Amino acid sequence: MGKLEQKNGEPTSRDDELLSSEEKLLLQSMALETAANAVLITDANGIILWVNPAFNKLTGYAVEEVIGQTPRLLKSGKHGLEFYKKLWETILAGRTWRGSFTNRRKDGTLYYDEHTITPVRSKEGVITHFIAIMNDVTDRRVVEIALRKSEGRFRLLVDQAADAFFLHDEHGRYLDVNRRACESLGYSREELLKLSVLDVACLSEEEVKGVWNQIQSSSTVTVNDYHRRKDGTRFPVEVRVGSIEIDGQKLFLALVRDITDRKRAEENNVQALALLRATLDSTADGILTIGLDRRILSYNETFVKMWGLTAEILTASSDDLAIRYVVDQLQTPAYFLAKVHHLYEHPLEESFDVLDFKDGRVIERFSRPMLVEGRPIGRVWSFRDVTEQKRAEARIAEQAAFLDKARDAIIVRDLEGRILFWNKGAERVYGWTDAEVLGRNVLEILHTGSKTFEELNGLTISRGEWHGELQHCTKDRGEIITEVRCSLIRDDEGLPKSVLSINTDITEKKKIEAQFMRAQRMESIGTLAGGVAHDLNNILAPIIMSINILKNQSPSPQTTKILESIEASAKRGADIVRQVLSFARGLEIERVAVHPRDLLKDLENMIKDTFPKGIRLQVSILDDTWTILGDSTQVQQILMNLCLNARDAMPNGGTLSIGVENCVVDEQYAATNFQAKAGHYVNISVSDSGTGIPPELLDKIFEPFFTTKELYKGTGLGLSTVMAIVKSHEGTINVYSEPGKGTTFNVYLPAVKIASETRRVQTETGSLPRGNGETILIVDDEASILTITSETLLTFGYRVLTATDGAEAVSIYSRYKNEIAVVLTDMMMPVMDGPATIHALREVNPAVKVVATSGFNSTDEAVNGPSIGVRHFLTKPYSAPMLLKTIRTILNEV
Repeated sequence: MGKLEQKNGEPTSRDDELLSSEEKLLLQSMALETAANAVLITDANGIILWVNPAFNKLTGYAVEEVIGQTPRLLKSGKHGLEFYKKLWETILAGRTWRGSFTNRRKDGTLYYDEHTITPVRSKEGVITHFIAIMNDVTDRRVVEIALRKSEGRFRLLVDQAADAFFLHDEHGRYLDVNRRACESLGYSREELLKLSVLDVACLSEEEVKGVWNQIQSSSTVTVNDYHRRKDGTRFPVEVRVGSIEIDGQKLFLALVRDITDRKRAEENNVQALALLRATLDSTADGILTIGLDRRILSYNETFVKMWGLTAEILTASSDDLAIRYVVDQLQTPAYFLAKVHHLYEHPLEESFDVLDFKDGRVIERFSRPMLVEGRPIGRVWSFRDVTEQKRAEARIAEQAAFLDKARDAIIVRDLEGRILFWNKGAERVYGWTDAEVLGRNVLEILHTGSKTFEELNGLTISRGEWHGELQHCTKDRGEIITEVRCSLIRDDEGLPKSVLSINTDITEKKKIEAQFMRAQRMESIGTLAGGVAHDLNNILAPIIMSINILKNQSPSPQTTKILESIEASAKRGADIVRQVLSFARGLEIERVAVHPRDLLKDLENMIKDTFPKGIRLQVSILDDTWTILGDSTQVQQILMNLCLNARDAMPNGGTLSIGVENCVVDEQYAATNFQAKAGHYVNISVSDSGTGIPPELLDKIFEPFFTTKELYKGTGLGLSTVMAIVKSHEGTINVYSEPGKGTTFNVYLPAVKIASETRRVQTETGSLPRGNGETILIVDDEASILTITSETLLTFGYRVLTATDGAEAVSIYSRYKNEIAVVLTDMMMPVMDGPATIHALREVNPAVKVVATSGFNSTDEAVNGPSIGVRHFLTKPYSAPMLLKTIRTILNEV
């Protein structure tokens, strides 16, 4: 009570002087008008007389649509006749009924609420009205349903709940309880699991069975009861019981709330005002009403408990003590205080925000004006503690984010192979989204043989885990090699339930290993070939010398012809031996400066004179081409062998292109090819528009004695000799080919530059153009090229999107066309090649800017295609300076 003062000789309460009983009743009514819970008042026959705005918001019905109606318009059909019979028996007997409803909104959707229906009597004791308070628990009900289905995943959340949870079977025996249940009864968990409902509840066995029977016609039944503690004392509880089915067994889940305080308040509430007060106190939200003069007008018990205040302090307060108390605990008090001042300066505004407190709590705060005849007289503040909800949401979101950030594919499937979980890593590796694969069989998605799956599944179940390598298929039917680690997941009873699989794409790793093994194999073959060549030389030497002696002895013409034939064959064998030696040991070279222009001059004349007329020759060399440090004869042999191969690949004619250009191989490109070293090179490319090389033969073409030509038309030493010469010059060679479109060989030989040229290149490299956040879409089916190119562009200030084929590129471009500045696309890809991709992109945006890349030259038909009209082209491998300058050039174009 407030301070007592004298008035007319009588002591008066200061609060009573400021607020009359009528004013208090009015304020309480306004609090109901603005309360977050729905309120419904009917006459004794159940005809609706009044509803508050929260009712309209909850049900979707306007006031004029429900006045004069009965609450039956909210029926969902989820409750049986017995349910409503018990309800009417309770309230017609003058008792308060509490329970849970599943109702239907105006739009047909279901919602769940906790109902409190209280009869109101006249002075003569006759029931005249019913007051129903509806607390929307839809969100909580959804959480409870998720809890029942989660198989213990939310155990920690249940143990932290404020209410007691009891799980028991149809005989009443407890199967599980939470921490709050143990604390409220004074038992340990082990002791409670030895008891049954009848050991704790004060209901009779018949009454307990009656509750279970009610559940048959209603999903949830709410009853009031008393529970016995271990020490024998009793306390009142509100029990909400529902049935659930786990592994085919029907069980009962009881949520028990200690209602000692509520019971005590109800027993003291004999007047309507006290009843309304108790209703406010039973809400889950803390409610505080403050006048425009910042004086506390009313509050509920939840508010007191939420902030640790006492009723005496709040009653004695004549200012906004509660608001100041809340501000002191905030992380950012200035924000909240400014909000409070603003609302009292604009009293008709509503406000909602989320507050973070120093003790870690998270509170949702809502404020709305209290109006009398349209005039604001104060504000209603409601506070809802959502700490646990936010923590649970944050934990789930964090766990999901961790799994999605993993580069590996993380997959959970049941024992039959149906996919239960599919993370973002799996989407990146295989191309399928989780929406596309959940519920489908893993065999259908990854195309693993059924026999293999059965064997691996059996090993995983028997051993608990399995680790190995498998060949999988992606969404676009591409084949990848994955390192698979399977672990068996068991249920609470220790039985196998599902399999967790963590798959790593090791396709690129396997390619590098294959390159290394091929190099070792070539070295071994070279050693063997060297030994064989040495022995053959020893055999051929006396034969050749003997032929010269025999020819000088004036044999007959017929003998001379035979000797000449033997001599030609022996010399041809000697030439083959020299090629074998060249491949096996490398030739001693005299490193001198050789200009490519001098090499091409003689080669060009030879090709024009000796090659079929149906083969067109195109030669491209820049004026500022660097010189090569090497042996001119051997470099000439490289060009000759490559041109002869190109000629043989075009039996019906075609185009032979020879190009020479300067090339700087940087560390990024060198990382994609273990044989390459960073430095300055002259790139000599030899391209044909011939038959191409099948993919399965590309790994074998540099092996000695391997040939696809007819018998006696090739030794199989041409390309192996080229490889040996290139390696002896400390260079590298790459090949790009596609059946039916042609082949390009790129030879990189170390270059010699004058000092001024060196300084110019270094200066240009040191001042490479940077991006300004522009988005570049990179399209390439080679993972290593995607990775290196992306890292280069990101390092120099660009944003990057990637696609592994043309179809994916068109999909991405359609979504982000307003953000993508340039498309960098490979011309040779599966599913949809470069020209088709460019055509599809121009259908989306005719002004799209495109840079084409390929192992072929930009002039080759295999690349250019009919009228693709690409002005900017990069020949693989391209260096970081070449890439950045080309991107900047196309960005600067109008």
